[in-house]
Amino acid sequence: MQTPHRVVALAYDGLCTFEFGCTVELFALERPELGVDWYDFRVAAIERGPIRAAGGITVQARYAPGWIRQADTIVIPGWRDADEEPPAALLALIRAAHRRGARLCSICSGVFVLAAAGVLDGQRATTHWRYAERLARRYPRVQVEADALYIDNGQVITSAGSAAGLDMLLHLVRRDHGARVGNLVAQRLVVPPHRAGGQAQFVPRPMPADEAGRLAQLMDWLRRHPAGPHTVASMAERAAMSARTLQRQFQQATGLGPAEWLVRERIAIAKDLLETPLPLAQVAERAGFGSEESLRHHFRRLVATSPGAYRKAFLVAGASVD
Repeated sequence: MQTPHRVVALAYDGLCTFEFGCTVELFALERPELGVDWYDFRVAAIERGPIRAAGGITVQARYAPGWIRQADTIVIPGWRDADEEPPAALLALIRAAHRRGARLCSICSGVFVLAAAGVLDGQRATTHWRYAERLARRYPRVQVEADALYIDNGQVITSAGSAAGLDMLLHLVRRDHGARVGNLVAQRLVVPPHRAGGQAQFVPRPMPADEAGRLAQLMDWLRRHPAGPHTVASMAERAAMSARTLQRQFQQATGLGPAEWLVRERIAIAKDLLETPLPLAQVAERAGFGSEESLRHHFRRLVATSPGAYRKAFLVAGASVD
């Protein structure tokens, strides 16, 4: 009998309650309706005594730090203070886990633990946009990408601020159990299986209320009609703005120009379609790329893999491509 994949979440005084709760929700709940071997979930306290979590909650963890040595996946649900050096004993356990091939995951400020352990040296990583500059300055060997919701390096996965942890955790479920299971878990959580775009869209920037409303309406319309021959001029006309104003408002709201934002939205649509047996030519057409060549180009650029490889990894179980 195969041993279930063991996930260990770290707990510490000053625990980030939301990030910890997301981890528990994803991995601790039994899900017999999915028909797969679910995870063996444990919480390991890195300090003695009752653990005080944000919001006046006290957590009593049953397992000691030594359980990290038995983990297949280790989740660091934030770190209590980005300026506080993690305990040396914890860093040693993280390094040892990395050497033996365990999967290491961080949410938000948890990336500072991985960076301090040295397991992110020479790799791409992300964190909450408020911490990105600090992370890059303190750990110059880490390639910080401030806009990403999460970055999967294979063995080490980092995610941005709090709710982006859910994006990363759902991604892990999809990696482990496939698109069907990942989509079912997302439905149970009442969240999308994956979100398009990056953190830049959540960084607070001033925008006049009337322009914000027109921009939101345009974005919604484009998501419903991705296949049209959209240009900056046609989008500006629909939003009743000048092309210059449209460019400025898109940049302020999303960190992207309108053309690049539209490409990323089309990629998100293509991902969903690739999880069905729809022929690749029709995926390209419905997502708005017009041709398979254009789809392949942008997919490789933004997803770092081919549409075919993505489909092979995430095609819904039981489906076949004609």
